[in-house]
Amino acid sequence: MEWMILPYRRYADFAGRSGRREYWMFFLLMGIVGAVLGGALAVGIGEDDGSGTLNSLALTRVAMILTAIWGLGSIVRFVAVHVRRFHDQDRSGWWVLLGALLGVNLIVLIFMGREGTRGANRFGADPGETGRDPA
Repeated sequence: MEWMILPYRRYADFAGRSGRREYWMFFLLMGIVGAVLGGALAVGIGEDDGSGTLNSLALTRVAMILTAIWGLGSIVRFVAVHVRRFHDQDRSGWWVLLGALLGVNLIVLIFMGREGTRGANRFGADPGETGRDPA
């Protein structure tokens, strides 16, 4: 659980490095929360029989509001952990823009799975050596 919330504590920290474990555990957390909120949204929409009952409309609205709050609150953290992950591979954080291009997200995910440079690089100490990421 520690690894999942570490990017939330390093809110807008675009400096330094993040290891694979920190990135993938945060990615897993984003997937779990997204699935739960998406499921709640689907249940709310699925219960809507067109009669406009309060329960289905309320559930749908709550799910939409929670999804928006969670998404807006996580976007900077998501970009920051991507930048730090590229830094771990001794690449510029501008490589994150590669993911903004259509069809290139798979390549970015491949980069996220690659091992970082061993030892210190121009972005800081190795996360594995500092005890923050033994993976």
